[in-house]
Amino acid sequence: MFKKILYPTDFSDVSKKAIDYIKQLRERGSETVIVLHVINQRGMQAIERYASGNSIEIEQRIMDDAKQQIKVIEDELKKSGFKVKSMIKTGIPMREILKAEEKEENVSVIVIGSHGKSNLEDIFLGSVSEKVSRKCKSPVLIVKR
Repeated sequence: MFKKILYPTDFSDVSKKAIDYIKQLRERGSETVIVLHVINQRGMQAIERYASGNSIEIEQRIMDDAKQQIKVIEDELKKSGFKVKSMIKTGIPMREILKAEEKEENVSVIVIGSHGKSNLEDIFLGSVSEKVSRKCKSPVLIVKR
């Protein structure tokens, strides 16, 4: 039923918890996982504005860290028998998730954590998962804390 899974992650505990649910979907016929990490554009703009001359170095460290964490997730999912495609984007998380859903044909389901690392922002603006669930075309499995 859910052949291709889009898995947006911010590497928070609840997004890592979603991996267990993805593995259960493998047991029910899922084949491919698209792992997506979005580096929040607003955070990068703040770094560029306030980091005294080190913004390129900081941005590179953020990108390197994301690549390492994606690799760990990729390896774990491959061990469970999935085909895995990984993407790291910079932008507004909700928008990039919706673009990935649209770009990747036949996404069967989006599996996403209920709250990520930006809990304070969630209180005022609403969580990324809530926004994605309202605007996407695919079914969404939201994993609670």
